[in-house]
Amino acid sequence: MDSEPEVGIVIVLDSIDPARLAGFWAEALRYRRLDDVEQYAVLLPRQGASGPMLLIQGVGEPKQGKNRMHLDLHVPDVAAEVDRLVALGASRVGEGVIGDTISWVRMLDPEGNEFDLAPI
Repeated sequence: MDSEPEVGIVIVLDSIDPARLAGFWAEALRYRRLDDVEQYAVLLPRQGASGPMLLIQGVGEPKQGKNRMHLDLHVPDVAAEVDRLVALGASRVGEGVIGDTISWVRMLDPEGNEFDLAPI
């Protein structure tokens, strides 16, 4: 039986100020930050935690339009996490609900990239 190789996931986020945005996302995700290399900042899960690498890549132009893909962060206390992330520089821009069981809060990071907070 042939075994398929594993696929590693690296999420890449464009940024006009990767150092600043890396600071936000390191705190938001509770990740550790590796040394920045040129226009890149690398974030990894803390020791013993799992999750994909986040690579923040410096680009020359600001974000335009809606993201085609975004992160959903599932947390035990959405209201507390909204407050924590707003204090770090995020903005709350809306919320949504589907039926009786699915809800989320739409947020923007300091450069306007969308992400959602939802209950675990």
